[in-house]
Amino acid sequence: LLGANIGLLVIIGLIIAIPTWYFGGYLYGQYAGKKFDIKLPSSFLGEVETDPTHRPPSFGMVLTILLLPLMLIFLDTGLNTAKVLGWVSADNSVANFLRMLGKTPVALLITVFFALMVFSRNHSRQHLEKICDGALGPICGIILVTGAGGMFGGVLRASGIGDALAGVLSDTGMPVILAAFVISTALRVAQGSATVALTTTAALVAPMVQATPGLSQFDLCFIVIAIAGGATVLSHVNDSGFWLVGRFLEMDEKTTLKTWTVMETLLGSIAFLLAAVGSILL
Repeated sequence: LLGANIGLLVIIGLIIAIPTWYFGGYLYGQYAGKKFDIKLPSSFLGEVETDPTHRPPSFGMVLTILLLPLMLIFLDTGLNTAKVLGWVSADNSVANFLRMLGKTPVALLITVFFALMVFSRNHSRQHLEKICDGALGPICGIILVTGAGGMFGGVLRASGIGDALAGVLSDTGMPVILAAFVISTALRVAQGSATVALTTTAALVAPMVQATPGLSQFDLCFIVIAIAGGATVLSHVNDSGFWLVGRFLEMDEKTTLKTWTVMETLLGSIAFLLAAVGSILL
């Protein structure tokens, strides 16, 4: 919706993720671990039955599968940069074909086929089919929520609220990146779902981005990170993730608010602050 380059976004996201994790995850985790006495849940203490016939893939192969889509997407980014700099002509068939392989849906589809090919060496087709069927359950919920959020954002965009909101925020002089964070945070707190907050905010902010001249690809990436930061903060009782963490770790609501909610708010806020600083410097 915002037109950000996926490969560049991944690179900037990784750079911002490291200090965000260190301050919001690691350091706060050290503090919370000393302040709150939380016992290991019973599910962690039971014995796990292992299948003696199962032969998992090597660490190198698992790492290859994880990095394959990233490398393909980076290939698209690199060739696009080379085309902009004039190193590669725009009508180069080989470059265009390689860029097609680096598009996000194609890169992920290639990774799925590669993983199935790797696992087919030690497993039957029926076993692979069972694995794929088992993966559809969790992912269908995500697709459903993502699609619902996208449709909701589409309805809001068609109603003209995005243009009206862009006009109101432009009158207040609020920068686009700050507006993206504020809107995403408001939606996150109001309805709980980070995915809906992400997709809806992107639909609302898109007209503002289009109406703002001079935004570079770096600015678009920082705006995306600001939206993600706002959709992360203040996870509370209307968020399914709040209950998932609380029940899985056998914590009461008060403790979950003091640990999970605070950590999520730190992560989202730190990511937004780093993105804001990056947008000023770049």
